[in-house]
Amino acid sequence: MASQLDIQSHYSLRALNTFGIDAKAAHYLEVTDVAQLHALYRDTSLRAIPRLILGGGSNVLLTHDFPGLVLHIATLGMAVTGEDEQQVFVTAQAGENWHAFVQWTLAQGFAGLENLSLIPGSVGAAPIQNIGAYGSELVDFFHSLTAFDMTSGELLYLSKADCAFAYRDSVFKHTLRDRAIILEVRFALPKAWQPNLRYAELAAELASRGITKANAQDIADAVIAIRTRKLPDPAKVGNAGSFFKNPVVSAELRNSLLAQYPALVSYPQADGRYKLAAGWLIDQCGWKGKSIGAAGVHENQALVLVNLGGASGADLLHLANKIRDDVNAKCGVILEPEPVIV
Repeated sequence: MASQLDIQSHYSLRALNTFGIDAKAAHYLEVTDVAQLHALYRDTSLRAIPRLILGGGSNVLLTHDFPGLVLHIATLGMAVTGEDEQQVFVTAQAGENWHAFVQWTLAQGFAGLENLSLIPGSVGAAPIQNIGAYGSELVDFFHSLTAFDMTSGELLYLSKADCAFAYRDSVFKHTLRDRAIILEVRFALPKAWQPNLRYAELAAELASRGITKANAQDIADAVIAIRTRKLPDPAKVGNAGSFFKNPVVSAELRNSLLAQYPALVSYPQADGRYKLAAGWLIDQCGWKGKSIGAAGVHENQALVLVNLGGASGADLLHLANKIRDDVNAKCGVILEPEPVIV
């Protein structure tokens, strides 16, 4: 394609998605500098073709070869960028590994992100999903971000309000989808830190270690231990972590299910609804440890779909649809996938 950009053709994406799907991109560009995006914007032929933005590839299911241009965001850098009386501000480039960034903040003596340890993916992808775990979400510590607007060719500076964060959701899944390319993310970490031990599993892990007054690193270590036990390593078994969102349902439906299933796992929400544990619902339908061909459900966590070796994205999507249909038929709950289906 006519451009000074180093664009490769027929590029395998197998190493760029944690499911290990061997899909190919018609065209591929590794983005290490915003100047490349400006050049891409100026090239009208490149700007006109379909785009797929990849970071760590931990929140995508590739069901076919991609016919357009894949942009792999690989910008690097982390820094302390300011402070006030209440907070320290840190900034990370979009291509940084999320877990490495969390560990870096802890090494600097800054607490806040410890509950989000070991979540796979990149810093730039984290706001899109508003990642969360063990009672904490990205939105709790997010300050602002900078993105490149492929519609105008200009930089966007977005505040927390601008990002319209919700449960596993943001403006980047809606009006800014396929338009904004996140370049760097800024976080506000509290100087007056309080541990977040709302999840019983996390508190139990700390107690088992004899820790009665946990610091941030203690919590990070406990989260890492729990996730390592429960979740498969994408480097060994292809997966994208939790495949389905935990559904939020009415109190009426929750109470109806509770009467039928006294062990139902549910969490009250501020609006009177209840969040249900999707993994528990899937387990009730007998899917834990089951597979269809090379597409399977993890034996230790029903929320995780795995590539047992050689599964295509279509195979995994077929399995996901079967699970969704069973949960809907048995419980009247429709599960939504977390990963982007391409």
